Amino acid sequence: MVLVVAGANAEALAPSVYAEGAMLVENPDWEQGQFSSLRAGLQEVLSRGRDAAIVTLVDRPPVEPATLQALLSAFERALGERLWAVVPEHAGKHGHPILVAREMMEALLKAPPTSNARDVEHAHEDRIRYLPVSDPRAVMNVDTPEDYAALTRTQPTIVP
Repeated sequence: MVLVVAGANAEALAPSVYAEGAMLVENPDWEQGQFSSLRAGLQEVLSRGRDAAIVTLVDRPPVEPATLQALLSAFERALGERLWAVVPEHAGKHGHPILVAREMMEALLKAPPTSNARDVEHAHEDRIRYLPVSDPRAVMNVDTPEDYAALTRTQPTIVP
């Protein structure tokens, strides 16, 4: 199940989201910023009866399949250790996607709306596994033409 959270641009995004088989979650509080969108998406995940989610930001490129597999494996092991999340770490930076268990989703939803995900993460660091990865895309943002150019230099060739 893929959920895409949108705000003011929900109507414009809807055809693309649905064409890819994803579901659109409209954030009525989008003007309050990124944290409100995260919370809208996580509430939808819980409302659909799920106990875990993979969360990433729109300006993050996809990680290598091996990176995602390593995160999933670490997350499965972490559940037995009562950890709430697995976060990739590259070159000393925390990145995305993050894998969150119900406990972390609930902590994010209970946080004040004026908070942010980083504050909640840091408040619960003892419940998070930071997984070193060699994939630079785990910490890459694509916000400018220069960022996009850097991404295209690291993008692997996909063979069908």
